[in-house]
Amino acid sequence: MGKSASKQFSEEVLRSHNEYRRKHQAPPLKLSSKLSRDATRYAESLASTRILKHSVESSRGSCGENLAWASYDQPGKDVADRWYDEVQQYNFNRPGFSSGTGHFTAMVWKGSKKLGVGKASAPDGSSFVVARYFPAGNITNQGHFDNNVLPPKD
Repeated sequence: MGKSASKQFSEEVLRSHNEYRRKHQAPPLKLSSKLSRDATRYAESLASTRILKHSVESSRGSCGENLAWASYDQPGKDVADRWYDEVQQYNFNRPGFSSGTGHFTAMVWKGSKKLGVGKASAPDGSSFVVARYFPAGNITNQGHFDNNVLPPKD
């Protein structure tokens, strides 16, 4: 994968995130080259082991993380759309964390400012995507979800 392909992929993921964030009254994220480098390094390590698991928190600092795997080379918009689809399970009347909505809430978390995106392919053609969010969203302290995961406005 060439440099331009990875930049194009990252910008596609960023654009999709920001379209969804706008719907939820969250300010746009900015792409961070440092977070993207870290995310790419981690995506490469996932591709080498072919096991999808979150990085240890100490290795990603105070960043949140979304992961995606597919048996093919996934377009950035598809990855973001799959994460966002969890909005259907999110109960805005009872805000909080659940494993079925964590990708969605990380994406639209109002307090996050920067995004890093990395993608790597495994030898079998499958692809691993890592998104890093700074500061991290999904903070489980009382009240944080009410202020950071807002219902969609059309």
